[in-house]
Amino acid sequence: MIRVTVWNEFRHEQEMPEVKAIYPNGIHAAIAEFLSKNEDMTVRTATLDEPEHGLTDEVLNNTDVLLWWGHAHHNEVSDEVVRKVCQRVNDGMGFIALHSAHASKPFSRLLGTRTDMLRWREDGDMQRLWITSPGHPIVKGLGDYFEVPHDETYGEQFFIPQPDNLVFISWHPGGEVFRSGCCFVRGGRIFYFQPGHETFPIYYQPEIQTVITNAVRWAAPTYPIVQTKDYSTG
Repeated sequence: MIRVTVWNEFRHEQEMPEVKAIYPNGIHAAIAEFLSKNEDMTVRTATLDEPEHGLTDEVLNNTDVLLWWGHAHHNEVSDEVVRKVCQRVNDGMGFIALHSAHASKPFSRLLGTRTDMLRWREDGDMQRLWITSPGHPIVKGLGDYFEVPHDETYGEQFFIPQPDNLVFISWHPGGEVFRSGCCFVRGGRIFYFQPGHETFPIYYQPEIQTVITNAVRWAAPTYPIVQTKDYSTG
């Protein structure tokens, strides 16, 4: 059984009526709902305004894969919680960064670069996601490409290390291309997946749900997670 935790800032849904109309219970709840339909997964959620952002030692120690959706409040995430999350990933936990979580503290720390740096425009254009690794488990059940009707546009350059595996590359009508599905290993497996702007119902799209479900299975540790010393604290 894969133990999944879906983390979300859960601010836009409470502050912006147009987002609440799409995700009345939060983006985290929408993702947890479709993941919970899988018999091989147990799913819980956590949000920014909970004590310790909902990521207590008990929660992290019982999480195999952590999904992270963040956008406008990255700096409010406690450095201590970030340290614990990264240590858990180094010990083997899977980590899936969704959409603007490219700029999140855990993702940046795990990759070691300015992952917040990329081109973007908020215009609601279509994006076409081309599969660049057709045999990868994350793309199981998909064709050569699929399209998201409306999303925020991201474009290169994207300041990340060379991915261990590039699964998707996106094309936008404005001419931008973007590495929109990237795999890394930092002890545990990491997947970055770009689609998911909060003002569009992207997490209800079947192809998006397929990718995230496959990614959870891919990122799940294949061996027991054993806590090691965090040498970053001395």
